[in-house]
Amino acid sequence: MEELLHKDHLQKEDIVRLLSATGEEMRQLFARALEVKLQYLDNKVHLRGLIEYSNRCRKSCLYCGVRGPNDKVHRYTLTDEEVLDCARQAMELRYGSIAIQSGERSDKAFTDKITELVREIKRLSDGKLGITLSLGEQTEEVYRQWFEAGAHRYLLRIEASNEALYYKIHPHDDRHDFQRRLSCIDSLLKLGYQTGTGVMVGLPFQTVEDLADDLLFFRRKDVAMVGMGPFIPHQDTPLYAYADQIPSDEERLNMTLKMIAVLRLMLPEINMVAATADQTLDPMGREKAIMVGANVIMPNLTPTGHREDYLIYPDKACVGDKPEECQSCLDIRMHAIQHEILYDAWGDSLAFTKRHAPTVSD
Repeated sequence: MEELLHKDHLQKEDIVRLLSATGEEMRQLFARALEVKLQYLDNKVHLRGLIEYSNRCRKSCLYCGVRGPNDKVHRYTLTDEEVLDCARQAMELRYGSIAIQSGERSDKAFTDKITELVREIKRLSDGKLGITLSLGEQTEEVYRQWFEAGAHRYLLRIEASNEALYYKIHPHDDRHDFQRRLSCIDSLLKLGYQTGTGVMVGLPFQTVEDLADDLLFFRRKDVAMVGMGPFIPHQDTPLYAYADQIPSDEERLNMTLKMIAVLRLMLPEINMVAATADQTLDPMGREKAIMVGANVIMPNLTPTGHREDYLIYPDKACVGDKPEECQSCLDIRMHAIQHEILYDAWGDSLAFTKRHAPTVSD
């Protein structure tokens, strides 16, 4: 085990072995991942103020509470002023970055509105706020439009890098096309976005080999950031029928933590999110993720009146918290584990910054 934890280039069989660790071996893995993180990234935690822009979605992903066919959801889209208020609040709270997330739409009214909002946020923050988008699959032209408007990071989770598994958790039709999702990730990388992706952990039908392949996929794509969280079944979705066939909450959280830890060994300089879903399964879930390799937290800035409508999974943590309460809570929680929130900083991925650093010849 000790040898594996210090191996330079982990192979699939090594990763499967590490993901299968329990007890003392799991603790060794976690300790080594923290050591690597502190060596490369110090004890700093970056914040992204999350703005859940809209829960209107044209897709029908089988796990998601805001999937288009779910008629129990009250649909909303924030007004321009609500979005800009969130951005102002982020600045007041000294968050260096925001992340705008939404259900997937690709109509021109939507894509143009996002361009306009990104430009406006750049203007009102005098270029100081970093902007991450997580708005699903779009054409390369739309991605370029948003990049030129001022967005510089994009998160598009593959959700499952195994195509067969992907189609067990999505309909198999032209709106849910695995190859198109892959090509979107390639477009984002090509355009110069700090590109992030990620998967759910503990899905029905998912094996430890699938999870090892997911980690290899992240390494192969050379992404700048990764977001992974435990699968939490939502009662108004088709996958809820398999809720009794998935590992326990504790097992799903532990596997998520092992995924974060192993990926930190594989890609020591990337940004990794401690997902809110971790805290939903365990009150200390986010801290645990930080202590095994994650270095980003996304406190919610969405107006509280809309948060109950953006429940991708049930019982989401911190839904009622006001941003200023959330901030002092996070400060205390991070200090308790000897970590420090870095305010007024974009918090770019070191992996990305190094890769795009100007050379002497530039």
